[in-house]
Amino acid sequence: MSAPIQALAALAVGEPLQPFSYTPPELGPEQVEIAVESCGLCHSDLSMLNNDWGGTSYPFVPGHEVVGRVVALGGHTKRLQMGDRVGLGWFSSSCGCCSNCLSGDQNLCLTAEGTIVGRHGGFATRVRAHWSWLTPLPAALDPASAGPLFCGGITVFNPIVQYGVLPTDRVGVIGIGGLGHLALKFLRAWGCEVVAFTSSEAKRSEALQFGAHSTLDSRDAEALARAAGSFDFILNTTNVSLDWGAYMAALKPRGRLHTVGAVAEPISLGAFSLIQGQKSLSGSPLGSPATVATMLEFAARHGIAPTVQAFPMSQANDALEHLRSGQARYRVVLVQDLA
Repeated sequence: MSAPIQALAALAVGEPLQPFSYTPPELGPEQVEIAVESCGLCHSDLSMLNNDWGGTSYPFVPGHEVVGRVVALGGHTKRLQMGDRVGLGWFSSSCGCCSNCLSGDQNLCLTAEGTIVGRHGGFATRVRAHWSWLTPLPAALDPASAGPLFCGGITVFNPIVQYGVLPTDRVGVIGIGGLGHLALKFLRAWGCEVVAFTSSEAKRSEALQFGAHSTLDSRDAEALARAAGSFDFILNTTNVSLDWGAYMAALKPRGRLHTVGAVAEPISLGAFSLIQGQKSLSGSPLGSPATVATMLEFAARHGIAPTVQAFPMSQANDALEHLRSGQARYRVVLVQDLA
């Protein structure tokens, strides 16, 4: 019989998190249970909490940027040992047998299981996942701040790998927030010339500290027009509508405008903005387990870590309000104190 897990859950849309206890079923043969040490707080947690995407089940336990220790192993698990410190992100399982999984693109599995979709997440004492989606944390990375790498970090690192961004490329990053500040750090270490697009005067100096070589005021139409034809790759990390045509014009021939921000409105572009110059518009989700491991190795080698603000997990409602009000600089992490 499995032991009860202590967690924080919203019982319905719009309700605050409150103490919640549940008893999970017996551990599956390929499942691993981890004792949660810390868990990042992501805008996706807010979206799921509010059922913005229509797929939330209540009681809802958020949390998909987890760092913790392995405390139980199913009989058919591989690679992991008791006591290993691991991280868990948005995905907690995939089928393992579809063409995407067999090609190493498990993050594109059409039946992949989300850590907080129809199941309880990491705002808890323990959480479970398939062994393949739990990635050992390199010793050089601080476990107290590493959680956001498993969602925000891999979200911006994956397109760098998938689309062959080169160290010689000039890359722009739109939005210097939870995702954007990590993109600046990765791209600077990658060797690129990095330009931060930001409308916040307060974030300009911070963008330079994070790795940008220069900044460009995204509200200045003339400055954006002067940048025409100068970028190999532009990464959008925001979820708002922008002047997409202006950013497409800022690309060099064969350049790519890529979004990881969940923009709700249609992205409107004329066909000729793509045809002339053979340019591309694309998007991507998080990365495969192999890419997550590569990201962690790269972060450890270059000393890359999210810039975080920590809250006790028991104060998750305060942390949610901090994020909701736009005060987060730049990711929020909940430190375990429920146990």
